[in-house]
Amino acid sequence: MSKKYSDIKTTLGIEVDNKTDNRPAYLTHYLQNHKNGVSQFFKPGAEEYLNEIIEKKSLGKTRGFEDYLPEKWDVPFPFPDQPKFKFIDLFAGIGGIRLAYQHLGGKCVFTSEWNNYAKKTYHANFGKVPFGDITQFKESDIPDHEVLLAGFPCQPFSIAGVSKKNALGRAHGFLDETQGTLFFDVARIIKHKRPKAFMLENVKNLVSHDKGNTFRVISNTLKELGYSVHFKVLDGKHFVPQHRERIIIVGFDLKVFDGKEGFEFPKLPEPSNKIKDILEPKVDAKYTLTDKLWEYLQNYAAKHKEKGNGFGFGLVDLDGITRTISARYYKDGSEILIPQKGKNPRRLTPRECARLQGFPDDFVIPVSDTQAYKQFGNSVTVPLMHAVAKKVVKEILANK
Repeated sequence: MSKKYSDIKTTLGIEVDNKTDNRPAYLTHYLQNHKNGVSQFFKPGAEEYLNEIIEKKSLGKTRGFEDYLPEKWDVPFPFPDQPKFKFIDLFAGIGGIRLAYQHLGGKCVFTSEWNNYAKKTYHANFGKVPFGDITQFKESDIPDHEVLLAGFPCQPFSIAGVSKKNALGRAHGFLDETQGTLFFDVARIIKHKRPKAFMLENVKNLVSHDKGNTFRVISNTLKELGYSVHFKVLDGKHFVPQHRERIIIVGFDLKVFDGKEGFEFPKLPEPSNKIKDILEPKVDAKYTLTDKLWEYLQNYAAKHKEKGNGFGFGLVDLDGITRTISARYYKDGSEILIPQKGKNPRRLTPRECARLQGFPDDFVIPVSDTQAYKQFGNSVTVPLMHAVAKKVVKEILANK
């Protein structure tokens, strides 16, 4: 049989839908990692799923995995043949941070993402189905790696629980303080697997959330785990025509680097991108706002202007940059509207949203417009991630 992944995927029926569980993840993780010393983490689950497929599809006798190991990964972004380091991709979304680290020679050995639509996009581009809910995974079930990546969601941290435990005479550490939040899962994996470095990404408001207490807990947790911590709020506008500020947190294992890593956040280029440079030449009429919606947005903006509020639509200067695109963009597109001569303004197309985040044009968008808007609104500015990743990888490779 053909040894291209696309043909093997078709033969075995590896697809992602709303009912996808972890079985395709075990199989695709094994297929991508059978030669790099981490296959034992995935092989039992992969074998069970493969045997189930063979029986269900009546594929006949087989020598096992040997019949289904791809010789060619014909996906848009295949992993490097001779990787320089290993990393894991948590809260992976559609793989924006992975793109940066893979481009720099890294091999992703574990991926986790709970949303099945995002899994579908991830699989289409990287040939790997992410595992689901990371809270259900033991730290010991995750392969060793040198870099941990996580765009973890920000959730409120309960500081009150600390005083309660003090009153009860119970010991607690910062790791214990984060229980009940998704950051806890990042922290417990770091504690157990001891990657040389990590890179975390979040909204800039993480710094000020709960009067700074949330970020203080996160920072102290990482330091208590034995890592030096670097953080900075960076704006994607230096690479793409979008104002998008995010906090990047980078850490290095003190036992490995002794706090002497040469890491510094990159000096970013002067912003020069214009929104008109990423627009498609021909756009379907369905992206133009209806008269009813356009009238509603104008009335809504006028009403809030009278009250002194800043709420309203964002009609873009084509020679300028946009506001921050969000996951709610699918609702009405109001934060970023493109003016049109003699017509109502229009939404960005999904491909334009991808470009606004710095995704290359060969990045496949296999989902509906609604899901695509959510995915790119939730994602990262890829070239900004790449700029920081270069600095992290430089330290990792120098340490080797």
